[in-house]
Amino acid sequence: MFAMAMNSAKLFFAGKLFKNNGQVILQFALGSIAGIVVGVGVGQIAPIWAAALAAGGVTGLIQPLLLKNVKYA
Repeated sequence: MFAMAMNSAKLFFAGKLFKNNGQVILQFALGSIAGIVVGVGVGQIAPIWAAALAAGGVTGLIQPLLLKNVKYA
C-alpha cells in the first residue's frame, strides 16, 4: 500500500500521473480558493471553529465534483 502511494507521488511530481496536469492543478486551486473564501467569510461573523468547519465542508464537497472528469495517464 505504501509502495503504491509512493509510486503515485513519484508520477505526480514527474508530471506523468494525469493526462492534463494544468486542468488538475486548476481544479485543485478552484476548490481551495472556494474553501478559503468561505472560511474567511464565515470567520468574519462566527467563531473560528465554525469557519474551519464551513471551509472544510465546502472544500470537501466541491473537490470530488471538480475532479470527477480527471483522466489518468
